[in-house]
Amino acid sequence: MPSYLSPGVYVEEVQSGARPIEGVGTAVAAFVGFAEQGPFHEPTLVTNWNQFTQHFGGFSEDAYLPHAVYGYFANGGGSAYIVRVGSATQETGQAAVPATLGGLRISAKPSTGGEIAVEIADADGENPPEDRFKLLVRQDGKVVETFDVSTKKNLKNYVVTQVAERSRLIEVTEQSGTALARPDRQSVTLPAGRSGAPAKLDAQEYVGDIEARTGFGGLEAVDEITMLAVPDLMSAYQRGMIGLEGVKAVQLAMISHCEQMADRVAVLDAPPGLSAQKVRAWRMDEAGYDSRYAALYYPWIKVFDPATGRNTLVPPSGHVAGVWARSDAERGVHKAPANEVIRGAIDLETGLSKGEQDLLNPVGVNCVRAFPGRGIRIWGARTLSSDPAWRYLNVRRLFNYLEESILLGTQWVVFEPNDDRLWASIRRNITAFLTEQWRQGALFGRTAEEAFYVKCDRDTNPQESIDLGQVMCEIGVAPVKPAEFVVFRLSQYSDSTSLVSE
Repeated sequence: MPSYLSPGVYVEEVQSGARPIEGVGTAVAAFVGFAEQGPFHEPTLVTNWNQFTQHFGGFSEDAYLPHAVYGYFANGGGSAYIVRVGSATQETGQAAVPATLGGLRISAKPSTGGEIAVEIADADGENPPEDRFKLLVRQDGKVVETFDVSTKKNLKNYVVTQVAERSRLIEVTEQSGTALARPDRQSVTLPAGRSGAPAKLDAQEYVGDIEARTGFGGLEAVDEITMLAVPDLMSAYQRGMIGLEGVKAVQLAMISHCEQMADRVAVLDAPPGLSAQKVRAWRMDEAGYDSRYAALYYPWIKVFDPATGRNTLVPPSGHVAGVWARSDAERGVHKAPANEVIRGAIDLETGLSKGEQDLLNPVGVNCVRAFPGRGIRIWGARTLSSDPAWRYLNVRRLFNYLEESILLGTQWVVFEPNDDRLWASIRRNITAFLTEQWRQGALFGRTAEEAFYVKCDRDTNPQESIDLGQVMCEIGVAPVKPAEFVVFRLSQYSDSTSLVSE
């Protein structure tokens, strides 16, 4: 209390007692995977695709991470943390910095051996069109590939398409943000190999180390993360660097990380090339996951790949995380992130029928399906939990949001006098926060009293708890659950009114 020693008028600032609880962010993703460049340690924050390319490079034929991040931002994602795996001491080969020629990026393929050089020469004939030129590829000084190509995309001999279809030594892509022009006559040597996927990998590389800030361990220090995806786990599986047992080990580590942090959900991909029956067997028998902090999506989606100039299949986790973020921004975290279009998806690896989804939905496999006239949509919103209380993904994510918001919004309580005034203040602040969530449609009930309760009084705080320095507050909420099965019951109605004639 201030001391008043002389006559006068005094002005004091006093606390009103209201300490509003602010909602935390619900859509911050973390991606773990392969990249052409960038740091192997400390998780790196990126907020758009351009920042990702600056730190980690662009699309790469041997990595799904760029496709996942691109799909995340394209579908509404806002912020993401990137962790690059593949130790710098592993056999990754010499870093191949692509040569930029006339708006084209030319690089040697990862499996290429020997010294590779490309030469730009004039096209054959007198006065050839300005878009035509000859591309020569030399290996150890000898010309081994020759291409008569054009810079016009609508022609059959478009340089990107021709090289992608015929070359076994080099890759050509368009440089983002640069106008495509005929390269000048020149010769450039390309380093062999590329720093995308490493030659060797094990599950521990993904798990990482919290002290070294690698793998999942590096993500423990980032509290705002709410989604975790590892798209290049499937790249490693396809390249033979890790088997199905390794896939299971890494996905179990993802689940364990999310359960330990208790504020994020793992977005899992099913292995590629599996039928609906085999995916069910994988989920139930081989993997056997059971967690309220994980969701599994199937099948893979087909997107355009700028690295090859062709459509390619990619795991759906990155695009799905973007849909989660978009749904949160447009409707709120309480809305199930399903019946939503996946932007950028051209086709599916497997077209699913209703009968096939009848096999997958009860076991928690969220299907991606194509509907005529409605596009490719996520058609499931379940976790991998066997507990009916945590069956729905939006319920799990809503509780993560409520718990984290209340936790951060009540830090002022620590070391306050543990009495009735403190308990009343806690009740008032939490009640105000939950009332606002109910008004936004996140909680079920016609009134706020039906939607939640907050109890913090002498019943929850007996003298024994007070003596231990503890404040106990009991909160109950009724979350909204999705209308997963919509049933309209129709019956034939016959008017039984009889006509009376005179």
